[in-house]
Amino acid sequence: MIDPAESSRADLYRILARLWLAAPNRELLQSLQQAGDSTPSDGHLAAPWQTLLAALRSTTVQAAADEYEALFQGVGKPEILPYGSYYLAGALNERPLVRLRDDLRELGLTRDPQRGETEDHIAFLFEVMRYLIVGDDLAVCNLERQRRLFRAHLQPWIEQLCDTVEVHPRAVTWRVVAALTRSFIQVETQAFDLLEA
Repeated sequence: MIDPAESSRADLYRILARLWLAAPNRELLQSLQQAGDSTPSDGHLAAPWQTLLAALRSTTVQAAADEYEALFQGVGKPEILPYGSYYLAGALNERPLVRLRDDLRELGLTRDPQRGETEDHIAFLFEVMRYLIVGDDLAVCNLERQRRLFRAHLQPWIEQLCDTVEVHPRAVTWRVVAALTRSFIQVETQAFDLLEA
């Protein structure tokens, strides 16, 4: 049975993955708007978690959809690209994506061809982290695999993405999503630092 703290980590990865992937639909928004103020993980995350809940309580499905489209979709090049290759190599589909695919292949993971996002999308990587926390295959789903994926494919660029979102003039709800993401990444970084000490 999974440890409650690990379950909370996995839940937060799941929630953040969903919010980075698309604007919340009515069901998700209502669920988060009605969520209690209990933090899904570490106490360091209490304030950003409560700020996220407050932001979600003050938005609507349409407002969230409009904001998400303005930031991450739209005609032509989106305002913000939530892909690792963009931050690590300056363009999409570059060497960092190739290295990530090699590492995912070692884990037995591949992208669903029905999804438009490449594997270096923040939501995809957060889902992989969630899987590595709660998955049943202990040869793959273990702390060392989590650490290696996080260090190589998340830690080097996620805070840059958060910086980009937080200063964007159209970001309201996703400014708060980015702030929680930053805090969570900092907690994860410190935990992996301790593991290596």
